[in-house]
Amino acid sequence: MQKSPLIRLLQYTRQYRTQIVWASLCSILNKIFDLAPPVLIGVAVDVVVAQENSFLSRLGITDATWQLWMLAGLTAIVWGLESLFEYAYAILWRNLAQTIQHEMRLDAYAHVQNLDMAYFEDRSTGGLMAILNDDINQLERFLDSGANDLWQVITTVVVIGGMFLAVAPAVAWMAVVPMPFVIWASLRFQQKLAPRYAAVREQVGVLNGQLANNLGGIATIKSFTAESHELARIRETSEAYRQRNREAITFSSAFVPLIRMVIVAGFIAILVYGGQMVLRGQLNVGVYSVLVFMVQRLLWPLTRLGNTLDLYQRAMASTARVLDLLDVRPNIKDGTVALPVSAVKGEIEFEDVCFEYGEREKKRENGRFPTIRHLSFHVPAGKTYAIVGATGAGKSTVVKLLLRFYDVQNGRICLDGYDIRTLRLADLRRAIGFVSQDVYLFHGTVRENIAYGTFNATFDEIVAAAKIAEAHDFIMSLPNGYDTIVGERGQKLSGGQRQRISIARAVLKNPPVLVLDEATSAVDNETEAAIQRSMARITVGRTTIVIAHRLSTVRHADQILVLEEGQLKEQGRHEELLAKNGIYAMLWRVQTGEQLNPAIKNGTTS
Repeated sequence: MQKSPLIRLLQYTRQYRTQIVWASLCSILNKIFDLAPPVLIGVAVDVVVAQENSFLSRLGITDATWQLWMLAGLTAIVWGLESLFEYAYAILWRNLAQTIQHEMRLDAYAHVQNLDMAYFEDRSTGGLMAILNDDINQLERFLDSGANDLWQVITTVVVIGGMFLAVAPAVAWMAVVPMPFVIWASLRFQQKLAPRYAAVREQVGVLNGQLANNLGGIATIKSFTAESHELARIRETSEAYRQRNREAITFSSAFVPLIRMVIVAGFIAILVYGGQMVLRGQLNVGVYSVLVFMVQRLLWPLTRLGNTLDLYQRAMASTARVLDLLDVRPNIKDGTVALPVSAVKGEIEFEDVCFEYGEREKKRENGRFPTIRHLSFHVPAGKTYAIVGATGAGKSTVVKLLLRFYDVQNGRICLDGYDIRTLRLADLRRAIGFVSQDVYLFHGTVRENIAYGTFNATFDEIVAAAKIAEAHDFIMSLPNGYDTIVGERGQKLSGGQRQRISIARAVLKNPPVLVLDEATSAVDNETEAAIQRSMARITVGRTTIVIAHRLSTVRHADQILVLEEGQLKEQGRHEELLAKNGIYAMLWRVQTGEQLNPAIKNGTTS
């Protein structure tokens, strides 16, 4: 059985227990001194009415004026201490809230970065953003005020309840009777609110996911004039969020009015019955004044339990989502063997590798094959190998397996003779430079994007890498050169410019193994030629795997591997594969415009 979110949160925050204890102590002391003024008022009434026979006179202070001055001094001290502890608990709780929020966000983000790629492919970015930002903020809001409110309510009940029993046990029960009903109702409301706010938090994730997705695809939305369609979708999702909130609000808002009616019954009982005891001489008028003040101070704060429980349930629903995220364990386990980049030669071996994506396993019976089936090939260090094939042949999956975004299910992949599953992930990925067809540039300058991953690079090294990637000239034509802001995902640059910056980034990393995944798939002929020239320079002396759709870009590779349905069907140099007149030759003829029909090829028509 899973532990409650509160227990899990307390376990997570055990390193902050000292701060929690001090903050709680300040909340308790503040409430104790907050409850003292009504007692002093009762004593003052007793002084005015009884004078020489007052409670203070029995302590040795017989003069009524001195008694009042003494009360004035005590009042100043009490109010000063109340203010001091209010300042202290505010500082302690708020700083604690900020610290826990900060650390939890960092822990959650660091944990997310270590999760498998499959985790991200099954979830929306917006949903994760809702957990990392909004859910953690909900916990911060509760710690800011809700935790202090809980301690103060508890302190109020204990202190005033004890005082009633001590000075007026005959009427104490009248103040105590409503409390079990209030507490019972509070717990019932808490149980009913929990699933409602859990549903609210889930819907927040859905809404954030849709918003993030739409903002990322704004160009597509505009080009297809789908603004009204997307607005309608957001309206529908937002309406679902509003309805779930409305259900929770409707329920939680009923708490205070219902509890108020229970409280007023106890207040009236003390007011009437206690007053009759004073008239009969059974109760001191000063004590009666204190009781009237205190019953309100005892019962009325309980109405705030509604707001406090509302904050609590929001926080616990959010905390459960954050801690559930932290409980997710990656399937990709880090290896233990260290292999420094300087020691990597770059020899790669695929040995009888089989792999299929998890969601496809259930489709085997329908004739679907694994993505990679019994794939074996050897890339000697320093050689350039190309992998080609039709869409869906498994080319990009080979790269994901090499980088250990996924682990093979059968067989093994070796780097310099080491099974990559035994290598430390950081060492493996430092040894491989990856240029993807989907170039991602971060919001920042050109310089920062080229140096990404090689953060200690000098400006001269950045410029040298850009020149090798044939990016220097266009960079210098930008408004601020290397200090030009590229925009989110590099949207201020063309596809070819982004691709060349990505290549410069890989050049600066200077890895022993270079992987180019469709690096020229979305560029014009001029840019393709520039990229080809830079690739010819950067592949010298390092192992290179080129995933290509355009066969013209890999015709000079040392070996070309042809994949079909996850299997290696052909292997050889360009001329050898053309001579085989197989899959590669067919793809080459299609891309170069040669006719497949022999009659047309010979210049005759039917």
